[in-house]
Amino acid sequence: MHIFSLPAGHFRPGRTVLIALVLALFVAGCASVPPPNDSMNMAQTQLQMARDAGAADYAPVDLGFAQDKFQLAQSAMAERKYADAASLAEESRADAELAQAKARLGAARAQIQSKMKENSRLRAQGEAAAAAAQAPAPAPPASNAQPTEDMPAPPSSALSTPAGDGFQTVPDNAQQPAVDPAGGQP
Repeated sequence: MHIFSLPAGHFRPGRTVLIALVLALFVAGCASVPPPNDSMNMAQTQLQMARDAGAADYAPVDLGFAQDKFQLAQSAMAERKYADAASLAEESRADAELAQAKARLGAARAQIQSKMKENSRLRAQGEAAAAAAQAPAPAPPASNAQPTEDMPAPPSSALSTPAGDGFQTVPDNAQQPAVDPAGGQP
């Protein structure tokens, strides 16, 4: 017999490993995971940003998923299941980001649609104005009015002025040159 030999059945190597494993699991179970406050805050902030972007109108399903997962994360926090709460908070944050992106896309599409309608309206208005400019002017409407008459000439006394007053083109005393019937000068 050896001095260093153990009595039979005292300690077995398999039993030692089993005890060590149980002790490690017990210590690990006692060690708690810290509450995921940062993840919860980030998820809540992202949810609010999605709501502000109009996700309720443009991505209601994704926003609903994000809100449901956030509520589950809050329940897990209340039950001190911090690992589950952290995982659910991250999923909620991701769903909220997706909802926010879809909301921005939907708002951009709505704005594009509005601009396209405005462009169509302006194009139609321009075409109508161009067609009106090219069309011949309409004839004036026929009316039963009497045709306008010429103005009567003023009386001859108004045209003649007494001799010596005003401008005279032909002097009263001068004789008119005689014109030769053959077309020549005298």
